[in-house]
Amino acid sequence: MNRLLPFALLLLVAGCNRADPAREAAAVPPLAVTTAEVVASATLRHQPVAGTIRARAHATVAARVMGLVTSAGLAVGRTVAAGEILVVLQAAEIDARVDQARARLNQAERDYERELALETQGATTAEAVRSAADLRQQALAAVAEATALLAYTRIAAPFDGIITADQVKAGDLAVPGQPLFALEGIDRWQAEVMVPESLAALPLGANLAVQLNDEAVNGQLAEFSPAADARSRTRLARIDLPATAAVRSGQFVRALWPADEVVTVTVPTVAVSQLGQMERVFVVSANQARLRLVKTGGGDATRTVILAGISVGETVVLNPPATLRDGQAVTIVP
Repeated sequence: MNRLLPFALLLLVAGCNRADPAREAAAVPPLAVTTAEVVASATLRHQPVAGTIRARAHATVAARVMGLVTSAGLAVGRTVAAGEILVVLQAAEIDARVDQARARLNQAERDYERELALETQGATTAEAVRSAADLRQQALAAVAEATALLAYTRIAAPFDGIITADQVKAGDLAVPGQPLFALEGIDRWQAEVMVPESLAALPLGANLAVQLNDEAVNGQLAEFSPAADARSRTRLARIDLPATAAVRSGQFVRALWPADEVVTVTVPTVAVSQLGQMERVFVVSANQARLRLVKTGGGDATRTVILAGISVGETVVLNPPATLRDGQAVTIVP
């Protein structure tokens, strides 16, 4: 027991002579530093929603009368102008109907003129003149009806566009309701996306970012279904794209739909320094710099997101000098 006593005394003396880091830091003169407050900010998070590019103007043109296709200037990929005749039908019964209507109109015109002349001579009554006028009006309407039917035998492009499908050839029999060709516009485009019903509804006209490959363009919400599909639990939304967007029909896109707000704690990026594999900041408390190890979550050259280690409202040292130590006295300068 007596042999161990000198060794214990030696350890005690050595421990008393060891330097205390906190005491050393306190003994150093105060260091002038600049500071900033730890703040929290709300960031809107967006959820990508998949969709497809469609032409804003698109139509499937069908026959309105029965007839034999005598001409069909259709070819998938062909660009056409509005009003250009693409399909011509032959319908002999409509031609005959037009001839009959015009013949009846000629007869009605003559009868009306005759009754009108007789009335001036007092040889007929005013009622007979009115009856002749009514028959003349009916004949005019019959001619207009037959002429309209005849116009249906010449099918034109409803707008400038490109043919995306053709269903008839010359010699085919067209019947009412049968699709003849499909047409898409080439100047304005939309992104059609299916939005999960869990995401919030947006007002028409709201701005939305749409990702096209590696590029993002700004679009406007043009249509948004209030009802969700029973199978997919999604709602259809159509987003108008700018005329300058370089897209093609059927292209895959993603719309960035607002999801929720995320509150993040941030500090100026210059407040964070590296210590080996660890990230740290100095917090000013009671005019002393206190070392804190933190966990960052990204950011930019201006501000860095802090996930753990400090709280909102605390004050951090900007550009901490390499000589700054934990517990060292500091003075804050503007």
